[in-house]
Amino acid sequence: MAARRKHPEMLAVLEQFRILFKSIRRHYHHVERQAGISGAQLWALAEVAADPGVKVGQLARTLAIHQSTASNLLRRLEMLNLIIRRRPGKDQRTVQLFVTGKGLRLLKGAPKPLIGLLQQALADLPQASLDALHIHLGKVISLLKAKDLQARAIPLSLIK
Repeated sequence: MAARRKHPEMLAVLEQFRILFKSIRRHYHHVERQAGISGAQLWALAEVAADPGVKVGQLARTLAIHQSTASNLLRRLEMLNLIIRRRPGKDQRTVQLFVTGKGLRLLKGAPKPLIGLLQQALADLPQASLDALHIHLGKVISLLKAKDLQARAIPLSLIK
């Protein structure tokens, strides 16, 4: 009956998760309406703007997503003429990314934070709080009977 004793606290934490999920979903809908691209695409665009010449693999690591997912995000941004790819030098396998003027204008008018609501909140946490949250969420995930560990490499704005 430990679950019954924890019931009020469990419900309070459940409510906090609901607030998080709803707030994130609302933000990403706002981003898509306002900017015309997904939250993940906006974050990728912002990172390319902040680091002109960044390579796809490096961008994928910055966004904590799989390289193929990053390539898909970038393909859409390129189709919209928000970024360009350049292959400098003789090694044509190396691709550098740059934001176009159109991309910079989109970033200027896009909803903030550009990196995403949850990402910004986590970045603003003190390190000790972030470390504790990481440990405790890991424990919650370990208790889930059904979990999709591959979701760790999918941007939140793309999770259905």
